[in-house]
Amino acid sequence: MINPEQRQLVHKYLLIELAVKSLQIDYLKVEQFKMNKVFAPIMDSLLKDLRHEYFELKKQLGQQRIRLVGWKTIDEYFSDVQIATSGDDVVLRYANQALKTKVEQLIINHIDGKMKMKS
Repeated sequence: MINPEQRQLVHKYLLIELAVKSLQIDYLKVEQFKMNKVFAPIMDSLLKDLRHEYFELKKQLGQQRIRLVGWKTIDEYFSDVQIATSGDDVVLRYANQALKTKVEQLIINHIDGKMKMKS
């Protein structure tokens, strides 16, 4: 069983994992842009920050003996995420569109934060 704080950590971990995966896929397309010298460094910096956060969250979850076991797509609308804890396994159901929206917002917030730091 996981408590609400652990569930929030798991949720953030999942969002960051999805953001990293999406950006890695998109990065291949950015390399083909005419202005890739502008966008590639932005993507590199964003990926570096998200990977750092990802590994920190993974470490925190590991210390609490919580790990992601796997994703299972239920249908086009929902996916289940299986989480292993020291007590037993937990299955969390997520709406795919909600995950996509949250990942987009996470990336936008990271970009906005970087822009504010530079100005």
